[in-house]
Amino acid sequence: MAGTTPPRVDFAPARDDNRPEALAKSSPNGNPKPVSHAISSVAPPAASPADLPAARAALAGARAWLVTDGKAGDLAHCLGIAERLGLAAESRIVAPRPPWSWAMPHLWRWPALGIDPAEAPGRAGGPLAGPMPDLAIASGRRAAAYLPAIKRAGGGWTFTIFLKDPRTAPAIADFLWVPAHDRLRGANVLTTALSPHRITQEALAAARGALRPEIAARTPPRVAVLIGGNSRDFRFGEGDIARFASQLAALAGTGARLMATTSRRTPAALAEAARAAILASGGWLWDGTGENPYRDLLAGADAVLVTADSVNMIGEACATGRPVMVFRPTGRSRKIDRYIGELEAAGAVRPFSGRLETYTYPPMDATPAIAVEIARRYLRFRQEQGS
Repeated sequence: MAGTTPPRVDFAPARDDNRPEALAKSSPNGNPKPVSHAISSVAPPAASPADLPAARAALAGARAWLVTDGKAGDLAHCLGIAERLGLAAESRIVAPRPPWSWAMPHLWRWPALGIDPAEAPGRAGGPLAGPMPDLAIASGRRAAAYLPAIKRAGGGWTFTIFLKDPRTAPAIADFLWVPAHDRLRGANVLTTALSPHRITQEALAAARGALRPEIAARTPPRVAVLIGGNSRDFRFGEGDIARFASQLAALAGTGARLMATTSRRTPAALAEAARAAILASGGWLWDGTGENPYRDLLAGADAVLVTADSVNMIGEACATGRPVMVFRPTGRSRKIDRYIGELEAAGAVRPFSGRLETYTYPPMDATPAIAVEIARRYLRFRQEQGS
């Protein structure tokens, strides 16, 4: 398949053990097998400021698909990488039907079973219609199964990337980023504590220069309150809701100005209790109309309060360099406990107890390092193809 031939750009290796190890390009059952390289599965490569501009230049003109089932968090991961690399990217949303959706992504090695045939790559009118892209970046369990199909449809041309643990073998993609608190490791797997996201220092600075009136009108110290909701691991019971509302009132009593937003998972009882506590103190809660002020809240905050159910919101809050206070509802997650523990050890996160925390740390963001490593692997992939 014809595609964009990238310029040859040499990046310094991320680590001494980061030497390429080309593997066989086909598996015994005839499916394409990703070309994989040795890569640290413990820590990301150190990315100097010069690396990301070089990565963008190397991928200039490359076409990318962002493949998800439409979940906002998964799309945010993909957009975070695409935007850092300056890719011309298209969102492609899949919606597989039962029974194919039930087993995803575990049957990906069998073309007739792995994906919904109505959504086969290249099929007219389907979500993956058109020429195959240079890169396919996917996130979410159901989207993972489509990466091998895209590679097959393009004759092996597309470099495939999966973000998060696909709950199957790492051979499902050429490159995988996996959160360090998940268990998957492999030669083509990079792990970092923090997830890729769209919160850049440039975006925060721009937002600070033009804060929404509701935020600018509140004098410091301003606290962004990011309210999640029920998840597989955490539930907001009546006691949790009462404790959260009480601690919000206590925080406001210290002189903090509260600015808040909820999520799609926020239960009505939690939203109402938070609303009452915040408005009673003269704070502001986004009413759901217009664009979500999430980024503006982070930009205008002197501290951030976030619920423990959302790994993404905690990580994005750490990009501010502001104190991040975490409220834990009922529940337990070994993985999230480990994640929060690592951020506490790094000096970025503390438990929320109803008081305002004041401390600083360098803003934390793994997205540039992940993006640069993707560019390195993509270029080596093309060089091994002879492109």
